Amino acid sequence: MPANLPPQYYELEREFRAEKDPREKLRLAQELLRTMPKHKGTSHLQADMKTKIAKLRREIEGGGSKHGSRQATARDFIEKEGAGQAILIGPPNSGKSSLLDSLTAAKPLVADFPYSTREPLTGMMMFETVQLQLIDTPPISSELYENYMSGLIRNTDIVILVCDLEAASMLDDIKYIVSKLEEKRIILQPEVIGELEDPRFCYKKTILCAHKTYEDEDGVKRKKLSEMFPGYPMVSTSIIDDDSLDAFRKCFFDALDIIRVYTKSIGKEADYKDPIIVPVGSTIEDAALVLHKDFASKLKFAKIWGQGKFDGQRVQSDFVLQDGDIIEFHI
Repeated sequence: MPANLPPQYYELEREFRAEKDPREKLRLAQELLRTMPKHKGTSHLQADMKTKIAKLRREIEGGGSKHGSRQATARDFIEKEGAGQAILIGPPNSGKSSLLDSLTAAKPLVADFPYSTREPLTGMMMFETVQLQLIDTPPISSELYENYMSGLIRNTDIVILVCDLEAASMLDDIKYIVSKLEEKRIILQPEVIGELEDPRFCYKKTILCAHKTYEDEDGVKRKKLSEMFPGYPMVSTSIIDDDSLDAFRKCFFDALDIIRVYTKSIGKEADYKDPIIVPVGSTIEDAALVLHKDFASKLKFAKIWGQGKFDGQRVQSDFVLQDGDIIEFHI
């Protein structure tokens, strides 16, 4: 299968080959991997680029550059766990840490004073049958921007911009964060679809989290936020409102554009403990490939259970799956 690489890939590749600084070279390598179409024709290229990324990380962590630039640490990159990863960003005292504390088993320092979060902290959040990873981070303001934040944001699946409804300066705070990230070549968007507008930039799908809803009972502040960021998904939260936290979980999962499908053996009940995670629009064959490539090649047909389907309906490998479907593979 041909690789069919987009024009942006070749432009990025030229920058990558010419770049000498390891940290910038790492950023470009990550962008190359992100830009690369994911199919069988690029599997070798994907593996090669992942090897280069790992080598660059080892080089950076081994001692920094000869010019004395800041040495990278584990803060620059956090390995993804679960079905997806989201990073919480926001101004000081916006409530990022309280959200992490309420949604996961992590124990961040939750304090009334600003800048209490000094290091990134991860926690695993349960949404129905899947685990999702949240990262709490230091605040972003005119007084503070930790350089390692750029790497974390570029690597994550979803950016969750926590907007403090209690702060009179909320809109200005959010404007500053957006402009600061643009300086770092990171563009926050409601959706990232199709070809990159500019391969030199990193475009990140973003959710607005309107936090501390008890400070905006009439919804005026949230309306202003929506007007400033039209089209962005928004979830309203409060740590004292369990329903709002459930809505946060669902909003995060939906933004990932993935589905969960479950498997069952012939004559047995479905296994709901370990779903197969695949992108929206995936087929029976795609789900089989997650299990093993040989398994997919030997697949004769499958039976499926799910909403809007006949129980045990026989389908072929190109059948498009929906979230919650149960598959019985026949080989």
